[in-house]
Amino acid sequence: MRFLGLDLGSKTLGMATSDLTGTIATSYKTIRHQENYNQLIEEIVKVVDQENIEAIVLGFPKNMDNTIGPKGELSIKLQEKLKSKLNIPIYLQDERLTTRQAENILIDNNTSRKKRKKVIDSMAATIILQSFLDKKGR
Repeated sequence: MRFLGLDLGSKTLGMATSDLTGTIATSYKTIRHQENYNQLIEEIVKVVDQENIEAIVLGFPKNMDNTIGPKGELSIKLQEKLKSKLNIPIYLQDERLTTRQAENILIDNNTSRKKRKKVIDSMAATIILQSFLDKKGR
């Protein structure tokens, strides 16, 4: 089963895909947006079709006290809109601290600040997706 991982930010959407066995997540790309979710959904649908995606894992930013804030609400809204356009499962995955993890990985790999800015969202999507795949595989 092939999965698509998504990390929704205020200006970008990071994407990651899994291998065909649904075991390993790999960074895919980052899409810039202006909170125009209709255009964003069209892009996601295109990727789902092109890459034969069978399920989506959407990052779900919760507050540290496990409550759902405004960013979490946006993820829920995107999930609902995607469900109306796609006939595949769309899972929410807790994404607390994934951007920090992604940044630390990129710093450890001596990635320049300029390059980090370009790839951090797709790296965070990769971490979100890999966390889901690891949990699913247990």
